[in-house]
Amino acid sequence: MANPCRLALARLWAAGLPWEPDLPSLLACTDAELFVLRQQLERDVACVPTSSMGRLFDAVSSLTGVCHRTTYEAQAALELEAAATEACGADTGAYPFRFGAGHRMEAAPLLEALLADRRRGTPAPVLAARFHRGVARAVAEVCRRARRSAGPTTVALTGGVFANGLLEEECAALLDADGFTVLRHHEVPPNDGGLALGQLMVAGTANHHETE
Repeated sequence: MANPCRLALARLWAAGLPWEPDLPSLLACTDAELFVLRQQLERDVACVPTSSMGRLFDAVSSLTGVCHRTTYEAQAALELEAAATEACGADTGAYPFRFGAGHRMEAAPLLEALLADRRRGTPAPVLAARFHRGVARAVAEVCRRARRSAGPTTVALTGGVFANGLLEEECAALLDADGFTVLRHHEVPPNDGGLALGQLMVAGTANHHETE
């Protein structure tokens, strides 16, 4: 079992944001968990940095109160997508990212805006929808920056996060409207299944060359 609630608190800590007493992620943890987690973060012990978008989905799923514990792969992200779908027909807006060196997407402003909305009593589906739209707009902005600096006009939406149909559709619509050629998965999945197929193809090519 994985624990998005702990990941959520760690993301807030890294962003310099407080653990508010009524925060869903905080309430989902036991006192023992909170003690150990705080010790880890204060001492930087067994704290492995990650740039994975999937882990951000996990953290936000807990912060919105959607999913705190998981028993199968991508559960938190799937439940967050389902929640966002409930509000996707409304013009909910989007949470902002900050961009660092190398077009790196930094989530601190997004987390801060999400917490502010939560304090105002914004429903979880709206929080989830604003998060999805924020990620999509950030992806489009990264692509625009890459086009300005290097000139590419074709974008491939790939990787496990694009198993999320809501995110993929939003990204594709924004990129298409901005003049990009958008490549999407149809026969090969964007997640580990596609990676495994690619590894088999590389291995098969290598074996072919060795037997020639």
